[in-house]
Amino acid sequence: MKPTLNNILAIVMLLAVSSCSYLKKQAGDDILAIAGDKYLYRKELEGVIPKGIPATDSMEIARQFIDNWIRQEVLLKHAESNLEESRKDFAKQLEAYRNSLIIYEYESELIRQKLDTVVSETEIQEFYQANESNFQLPENIIKVSYVKIPTESKTKPSAKKARQLLVSKNPDDLIKLMELCDQSMFSCRIDDENWITFSDFIRELSLDINNQEDFLKNKTFFETNDSLFTYLIRINEYKTIESSAPASLVQDKIRNLILNKRKSELINRMQQQIFEEALKNKEFEIL
Repeated sequence: MKPTLNNILAIVMLLAVSSCSYLKKQAGDDILAIAGDKYLYRKELEGVIPKGIPATDSMEIARQFIDNWIRQEVLLKHAESNLEESRKDFAKQLEAYRNSLIIYEYESELIRQKLDTVVSETEIQEFYQANESNFQLPENIIKVSYVKIPTESKTKPSAKKARQLLVSKNPDDLIKLMELCDQSMFSCRIDDENWITFSDFIRELSLDINNQEDFLKNKTFFETNDSLFTYLIRINEYKTIESSAPASLVQDKIRNLILNKRKSELINRMQQQIFEEALKNKEFEIL
């Protein structure tokens, strides 16, 4: 009589409780499940069950593995029994898949060995200038500096000085502002170089701004407050949605586009060289 699934699982559970010794049984006693004329051997569980886990966890992993194996084999047998022979012949598909894999592996190795992965800043700028209209912003972005002053400190001389330094056009005053914030324990972001999304900025300071575009067009410096802080904010530069993204924001994307183009050109050259060599050596003919 063939063992039932419950009998098989009971055996596996017993083996699992015995310190996972089912992975170490002697030859001739290593069949865990049978489905039709297919056998599941104990060695197929090697690597499936992590070492050092509790016996109960090992038992559950083994149970699931055996259950999945049996279900797949039963389904496969049923499918094979109910499909016409012509619909079970995958020789052409398998050959095409094998061929594509071999070519893919060869091309990947060629790229690994031959592709120049260094992309200069000049190349990035040239690509950006030639394709600037293709890099549209999905949302508004800003360059912004701000100082966050606790409410109890907003009337202190240091707060007044922070306002003066923040609106100053002198770059050296930004350095002084950072020093002042450090000394006065004011939180700040002093940055004229890097872009952030306007949405991130709003979330960062918990601001309530409904029409971002109108706000950006009419505000350079503004001050606002809540129950805890006074916010001094200077918008240094902005770009609205659907305008061209700054090169600095898309340089990684451009670098990948340049590399993908190089890969395509390298593979095309390789294919053409191989074809011309085969033609020269009369390795093929068209009948």
